[in-house]
Amino acid sequence: MASSSSQFAFSLHDGSLTVGGAVLLSGVPSNIALSPFQVDPSSSDAPAHLLEQATAATGRGAFLGFTAPAATDRAPCRIGQLAGRRFLSVFRFKTWWSTMRAGDKGRDVQPETQWVLLDAPELGPGGCVFVLPLVQGSFRSAIFPSEDDEDGLVLCAESGSPAVTGTDFGRIAYVHAGTDPYKVIREAYVAARVHLGTFKLIEEKALPPTAERFGWCTWDAFYLTVDPAGVWQGVSEFTDASVPPRFIVIDDGWQSANRDDDPPHADTPGLVLCGGQMTARLYRLDEGERFRRYRAVGLKAFLKDMRQRFPSLDDVYVWQALCGAWGGVRPGTAALDTVVEPARLSPGLAGTMDDLAVDRIVEGGIGLVQPQHAGKLYDAMHSCLAGAGVTGVKVDVINTLEYVCAEHGGRVELAKAYYAGLSDSIAANFEGTGIIASMEQCNDFFFLGTRQVSMARAGDDFWLGNGDDAYWLQGVHMVNCSYNSLWMGQFVRPDWDMFQSDHVCAAFHAASRAVSGSPIYVSDSLGCHNFALLKTLVFPDGTLPLCLHYALPTRDCLFKNPLSDQETVLKMWNLNKFGGVIGAFNCQGAGWDPAERRIRGHAHCYKAVTGEVHPTDVEWGQREETAAMADAAEFAVYKHHSGELFLMTPQSEPIHFTLQPSSYEIFTFAPVTPVAGGATQFASVGVVDMLNCGGTIAHVGGDGAEVMVKVKGAGRLVVYSSARPERCTVDGSEAAFEWGVGGKLEVAVYWKKDKEGGSEVVFSY
Repeated sequence: MASSSSQFAFSLHDGSLTVGGAVLLSGVPSNIALSPFQVDPSSSDAPAHLLEQATAATGRGAFLGFTAPAATDRAPCRIGQLAGRRFLSVFRFKTWWSTMRAGDKGRDVQPETQWVLLDAPELGPGGCVFVLPLVQGSFRSAIFPSEDDEDGLVLCAESGSPAVTGTDFGRIAYVHAGTDPYKVIREAYVAARVHLGTFKLIEEKALPPTAERFGWCTWDAFYLTVDPAGVWQGVSEFTDASVPPRFIVIDDGWQSANRDDDPPHADTPGLVLCGGQMTARLYRLDEGERFRRYRAVGLKAFLKDMRQRFPSLDDVYVWQALCGAWGGVRPGTAALDTVVEPARLSPGLAGTMDDLAVDRIVEGGIGLVQPQHAGKLYDAMHSCLAGAGVTGVKVDVINTLEYVCAEHGGRVELAKAYYAGLSDSIAANFEGTGIIASMEQCNDFFFLGTRQVSMARAGDDFWLGNGDDAYWLQGVHMVNCSYNSLWMGQFVRPDWDMFQSDHVCAAFHAASRAVSGSPIYVSDSLGCHNFALLKTLVFPDGTLPLCLHYALPTRDCLFKNPLSDQETVLKMWNLNKFGGVIGAFNCQGAGWDPAERRIRGHAHCYKAVTGEVHPTDVEWGQREETAAMADAAEFAVYKHHSGELFLMTPQSEPIHFTLQPSSYEIFTFAPVTPVAGGATQFASVGVVDMLNCGGTIAHVGGDGAEVMVKVKGAGRLVVYSSARPERCTVDGSEAAFEWGVGGKLEVAVYWKKDKEGGSEVVFSY
């Protein structure tokens, strides 16, 4: 039922911030103010449909801000108390990485919180309020817990430069209310897009081809010792096993970099593991010595030979840091105006996790190409790479700009200069899409750096672990990615990072990638593969049965802690062309420890948990092309592990299940529809040899007494049919099939290279 905008009107009176009668914050100081959000089409570069959406939602949002008592470069301001209301938030636990935090008191909020979603059942089922710190002028903001009020919240605006001060922060945050949490978050970012005009939403940008293809990254295979022979061997192993990478990422270790005390024109020798390279700087902008030695010609010849030997290899990306290398650029390199700047951490990062990378960068400083020449740096690097056959870059170590911003107009102004140069270079050299952003999970980047970027990392690195953490770290990774996707998915396609197919938790990772909607790539070492597992993710041509959307936590997980509350299963929903999918994961066993300022294992949580799943867990209405499926009277449900197929209605009791630690289940939902003149009920599940079997269905149609299903892939096509068909054909040839109790109908399909793996299956009744 539609609700009037007045139901969601925000009010600030007598020290209380309210919406629709719900008190969100109490004890609000007198210098806090609300102001209306209004759309002025003449002052926004947003496309017309976004202007229309923002205008339609203006009654559900408002700016939240304050006035500082004196001009300052860092203005922490108490905004009131939060007590007794459930919330979900995302905060930075490292400079570059963020994760979720749920609670119900102000003291549960962590420093450097990027946003807060408040549970507001007073507004109706699904009622919630989104609190979004923004950028205003040369200041960015984040939320902090109060140091002297255990339930108090602080909104902090900072420029990062003593020379850049202000007092007016009237539009430094935005609040938005509604009864659909996914819609509320989206509408808030649409409002920010229209208001700021400094970024683009994902729907405004094209995705790179890598978003829909399988790939291999060299990092865990070689670390800093990557060389042409190793890359060649790796691609060969995958290709020979019929799991061809359509893209590769040549990660850190390929560049021409050295440290200040090394000879100025030679690579630093002996670098193997991370740490040593973090004080190194670029001394030239092309490939390092190991790649320059290839046939005495270099990277260009190597990539030409690779493509001749492996014609399915479409894209080659290489790694770089935002400032060039971890330590930036060596002064005197390529006639660039470069200064080694001391690295200083913002006070807000004092509560983040200790990090070797931060320590080394602070130790060595950053060789910063001056901001007016940032575009020159990127174009010089990228035009050289493009000329060698490189089609994109993985840009890492992004958030270090805030360490060196003090003398350059502050963090916002320095970021604008660098991101403008980067965006222009990506557009000029890599067809506008050839970039993966990484180590970027701060609102500065998303508000200022995503004009061109359409794919970015959604979680911390995949860590192998070397003991118990080989298990619990994997659940941490999944929780980070799924909850971060709530906000990052507004700007970019979330990238869930690589994993290794022979890891002890490889199947756990593979299942999460299958439903994630993310590109899928691995970092297998040479000779260390589980090709059988990879073939449940990847088609023989290196493409993927990709979901339509990006995976998000289900509503019943939004205000829970699936890492250490000992009861919550992480459930993620996603959509396919002809159905939906729920991935259920037992991630219990770890979590953020505020006292120790680190993520650590909790052995007492690493145990079996129970959960339940229902067709209404799938957010059918989040995409126009799947919205009608919500109205289905019945669904066929397929359980991946057991292969069971059964029916549910929207009124059915949920399916109950138990998951052991670090284990999963995938539930595929397909709406049941009448066929054959209404005499038979039918639903297409998919090729169940693939983890996202629903993603294998390309088309479902019918005429008279026939149903035609087009699929991609090889294996067992499963559909639900209330009646046994009289015959079945696959690509026009008679085919054997099995029809069992409960209506499970199964037929074999085969990979046909000349049809790009497609099969046309017809059931006749």
